[in-house]
Amino acid sequence: MKKTAVINVVGLTPDLVGEHTPFLKSWAAKGKMASVEAMLPAVTCSVQSTYLTGQMPDKHGIVANGWYFREMDEIKFWRQSNKLVQAPKIWEAAKERDPDFTCANLFWWYNMNSTVDFLVTPRPIYRADGVKIPDILTHPSSLRDELREKLGQFPLFNFWGPNTNIQSSQWIAESAKYVFEKLQPTLSLVYLPHLDYNLQRIGPDNPGIGQDLLEIDTICEDLISYYESHNVQVIVLSEYGIEQVDNPVSINRELRKSGYVTVRDEQGGEVLIPGSSRAFAVADHQIAHIYIREKQDIPEIKKLIEGLPGVEKVLDEDGKARHHLNHERSGELVAIADEKSWFTYYYWLDDAKAPDFAPTVDIHTKPGYDPAELLIDPKITYPKLKAGIRLLQKKLGFRYTMDLIPIEGSGVKGSHGRIPTSREKHPLIISQQVDKIVKDTLHPTEVFNVINSHIFE
Repeated sequence: MKKTAVINVVGLTPDLVGEHTPFLKSWAAKGKMASVEAMLPAVTCSVQSTYLTGQMPDKHGIVANGWYFREMDEIKFWRQSNKLVQAPKIWEAAKERDPDFTCANLFWWYNMNSTVDFLVTPRPIYRADGVKIPDILTHPSSLRDELREKLGQFPLFNFWGPNTNIQSSQWIAESAKYVFEKLQPTLSLVYLPHLDYNLQRIGPDNPGIGQDLLEIDTICEDLISYYESHNVQVIVLSEYGIEQVDNPVSINRELRKSGYVTVRDEQGGEVLIPGSSRAFAVADHQIAHIYIREKQDIPEIKKLIEGLPGVEKVLDEDGKARHHLNHERSGELVAIADEKSWFTYYYWLDDAKAPDFAPTVDIHTKPGYDPAELLIDPKITYPKLKAGIRLLQKKLGFRYTMDLIPIEGSGVKGSHGRIPTSREKHPLIISQQVDKIVKDTLHPTEVFNVINSHIFE
């Protein structure tokens, strides 16, 4: 076995490897860079599960970052249990091949209740008074205190939300070095999310992205140099490309206007009730699963959604099968946005009746993904003052709501999830072991084999 590290640089695509990434450009030139075919859905949980199982979503079951749990009548996003992945993982196959194999998972998704040997994953503390405290879950459990002592508290509020920046990726990279130094795993899986933020917030066409590229390039140089100095092979990998968008599409609002969506008034705010709705959409970037209670409604709903501006196509049973989305967790229909559009979760028709969680960062309550959580509402005259007041309420022990983000999507400038038209926007894979990447374009399931071939020559 050879020690190997897989560094997942989220959002990195061939067109971004250039003047603003001098180290990665030089490092790739010395090795082999290949394209990985984009898959549906091109979103974090689905792509990572495909890479780590060598199977598509129809086999591993991760059809999106979140879906409608029919048995619970609830829409749930960003679950963390590894038991949700319904196919064997690469570390399980490697362990069968050689019992001495060990794996460390640092922030790749579905990292709880996992069979990896060592893990570090976000696990905030949610107090009864509403306060959210940044924290992590680790195995072994003692690793939690060791990392906090060495690196400080995990910067959760720099990992997601309006304050996202390079600090979270820096913390993860440093934790990866500590875990390797202490535990010497055979395979290290490292997740660096930094590019994901501004690529969605300001878009890939904005010149400001150059600074983000330089920042992640610096971290990659440090981490790759560390691994290589310890005789560890390195694979740089990404999950998807992000396209410039300017058109938010609210499928649930259209379904509601046609009488399919049911809401409940909760103290002036409306909450979507999926179990009582004839149909609803679970939006996830540029795809949306449409769950329909009665089969006879499917043709009419398909026609309705196909007619919405910004919808490129709607997959029925045959379409889902062609894209390996024919799984029981998928919606009866799956909508795909065009290259300039993305799907919101919004279902209210009057902003005065938006639910109380809408202007907050609340990834577990919202019935869909909300990229507006990366933004500060431009309608707030003094956002820093308002944030300061909320933080003061927190310190004084009062309940508070960090209601700072917009409840409409016009500020979002980048999205992903569909298959981009340009190959330059597909994900990539880079390695110095050029004989391990024999093709210029890999199917996403083949990433599993490439990682395996690095470990077992």
